[in-house]
Amino acid sequence: MSTVFSKIIAGEIPGRFVWADDRAVVFATIAPITDGHMLVVPRDEVDQYTDAPDDLLAHLALLAKTVGRAQQAAFGSPRAAVLVAGFEVEHLHLHVLPAWDESSLRFDNARHDVPGDELDAAAEKVRDALRDAGHGANIPTALGAPTLG
Repeated sequence: MSTVFSKIIAGEIPGRFVWADDRAVVFATIAPITDGHMLVVPRDEVDQYTDAPDDLLAHLALLAKTVGRAQQAAFGSPRAAVLVAGFEVEHLHLHVLPAWDESSLRFDNARHDVPGDELDAAAEKVRDALRDAGHGANIPTALGAPTLG
């Protein structure tokens, strides 16, 4: 059965993509804990972190690092945080977000009422920072497109 993330990757459900490669995509969450909160998601439907092959986890971790650096540049945060829970969607994903302190890194701080234009603007800031860091080849040609041009 296809997960909601697989449907986003396939373009059946809209997504705000900031990265795409042959193994993973990165898109904005619709319930950010902080501005610029992104999800690093493998294209393959892996149920949870402990089920993933080591090479895929390594790829996702390096991608999270790249995105985290872009978030720090885009939002001026002292840290980038990575959270792995997986209770919301049964498809492995890493939450990567700009972080200022540990107390704010809780899912109950997620905002569910962020207007779409604010989500778009935050995603575009991450896309710009990724471009500035030399990763333009992995930035989808349009915010809502999971494929490269």
